[in-house]
Order: sequence, then C-alpha cells, then structure tokens
Amino acid sequence: MNNDGNDQSPTGFSYNTRLNVLHGPLELIDVPRLVAACQDQWFNQTLCRVDEAVVRLGVVEGEYHWHHHDNEDEFFYVVSGRFLIDLEDRTLELTAGKSVVIPKGVKHRPRAPERTVILMVERAGIIPTGVT
Repeated sequence: MNNDGNDQSPTGFSYNTRLNVLHGPLELIDVPRLVAACQDQWFNQTLCRVDEAVVRLGVVEGEYHWHHHDNEDEFFYVVSGRFLIDLEDRTLELTAGKSVVIPKGVKHRPRAPERTVILMVERAGIIPTGVT
C-alpha cells in the first residue's frame, strides 16, 4: 500500500484503504451515513477495535487482486449487494445477510459486480492488501 492509502486494482482504479480507527468504545457508528458519503470505487475504512480485532466497512465495486494473508483469517459479511470471492478451485457468492471466513493462507480474490456494502472482521495488524 502506498503512503496515501491507495493501491491500484487489476483494472486500474485506486483502492482507498483507511486503517485509522474511526470510532472508540460506546460511540455510535452510522454506517448508512458513511456509505452514502463514499465516492470511491473500492473503499475500506476501519470502524472500530474489538479486543485484538478490527471491524472494517467496505463499499466496493469491481475486482480486488489475488492475495492471501499468512497469519490472519478474514470474516466477510454482506450488508447489501453481491460479493464474490474467487478461490483457486471455486467461487463463493455472498448476498445480503450472508457471510464467510477465509482462513489464513488461502489465496482469494474479492470482487463485486455491483456496488456492495460489506463488513469485515480481522486481526488488527492485518495488511488488507495481503501477500500477492
């Protein structure tokens, strides 16, 4: 990830990855307001910490790159839209209300054929772009 939090997708648009923790304990989080304000094609904002994990909001459309995480699992929950996770041998399709855990070490490529809102839970130290 470069210094401004942006990396390039396989199709040339920028990822906007914000690792700062937006909210502390007992602060209300207005997810619909954050989603409505999002202008990026692939946006990822850390909402809060929960013990040693973080909860991130993703507002995404398009393809992310193939990657894996050596030491961390990732939990994805779809709030709205359609979210696909390509694995080496199949594709997982998640729609609103569906979720999945991608285990550490599993190579995957997230993509969204339409504007999709997701929540992610992962260890606080994870590098969202993973290892390619």
